[in-house]
Amino acid sequence: MPVTTFFTGFSVTALVAGLSSYSVLAIIVGVLIYAKRSRLDLFDVFLEGAAGAVDVTLRIIPYLVGIMVAFGMLRDSGAISFISALIAPAMQIIGVPVELVPLGLVRPFSGSASNAVLAELMKEYGGDSLLAMTGATIMGSTETTLYLAAVYFGAVGVKHTRHAIAASLLGELAGFLAAVYVCRALLTS
Repeated sequence: MPVTTFFTGFSVTALVAGLSSYSVLAIIVGVLIYAKRSRLDLFDVFLEGAAGAVDVTLRIIPYLVGIMVAFGMLRDSGAISFISALIAPAMQIIGVPVELVPLGLVRPFSGSASNAVLAELMKEYGGDSLLAMTGATIMGSTETTLYLAAVYFGAVGVKHTRHAIAASLLGELAGFLAAVYVCRALLTS
């Protein structure tokens, strides 16, 4: 008997799919009911929130431009390839495939660039390869830390991040290494 089936004809997968389909509708209807009961002018509240979002967007644009220019300079100058080649021997010693090093270096900067690196891994080694599956796990285990720091700290005007960036990058490294070791343990056994 499959794990997702409790009783004949009852599937947990179908239940979850049904609940997720109606959850967004339930939230929208709930907001409308709450606004009606609270006698809020929902359209005015929406416009006020939208105006605030435009202000935040305009405030963070310089930070986004800065992080994108910095990443572009690193990529186009060959610094990422150079750093990958430089740390590849150390990565091999600790059991990290050198093919995954560029993904680990690019991921904190840009989601789309790391998607491109992962696509190249899949194209070169196949989507079912250990490298491709480990790369996909790395994508789910890490975040675009520097990009998000630029957005979030820029939105609230934080100039001195103290230990937030270093701690986030340490978390990135932990997620990267955990993805490599867990995938190797699960996919090679």
